[in-house]
Amino acid sequence: MALRLPKAQLPAELSENMIRTFGTALEPVEAVWHNPAVATANLDFSRGIAEWDALDEGLKSFAHMAVAAQVGCGWCLDVGYFQARNQGLDPAKASQVPSWRAAEVFTALEREVMAYAEAMTVTPPAVTDEQYEHLLGELGPAAMVELTAYVAFVNMATRNNTANGVRSQGFSDSCGIPLARPTVTDTSVPAGVEPA
Repeated sequence: MALRLPKAQLPAELSENMIRTFGTALEPVEAVWHNPAVATANLDFSRGIAEWDALDEGLKSFAHMAVAAQVGCGWCLDVGYFQARNQGLDPAKASQVPSWRAAEVFTALEREVMAYAEAMTVTPPAVTDEQYEHLLGELGPAAMVELTAYVAFVNMATRNNTANGVRSQGFSDSCGIPLARPTVTDTSVPAGVEPA
């Protein structure tokens, strides 16, 4: 799959800021910039999300990558892995998110967060009262609201990227550990975690 529309020319300042931060312009922004109002609203919301602080950043990273793996957004997995490393998460652990059910490196809470992210992502959503209630008890109301809104935004971003044909830009290459691939038969759920 390749970009389904040509990259739009970004404003110089925006392009320069991305190059300073990521080493390159971000293809999702280049794809969406054909409609600057949509792209700007998306960037503004992304900046706002970056200021949220009720939920642990590592949990957000794992939720993001779990959604990306489920939707099939290679770009989000790629940049999510890169950002996880920059947040101080163990790259070997982060690389296992696409096959988290089979990996033994995650805590019970991390597994519950990824199961919740996946349950929000399927159509129709499969979040159960028990799943929500248990996570609410673990995280508290502010963090639960943040997790839910964050996963909803990630769903929009991953689906937008996938539909526009945005693929990996090679960010995770700098981490030196390849991402695990989800397995088709990977349906086992650890004890205490609701199936997604």
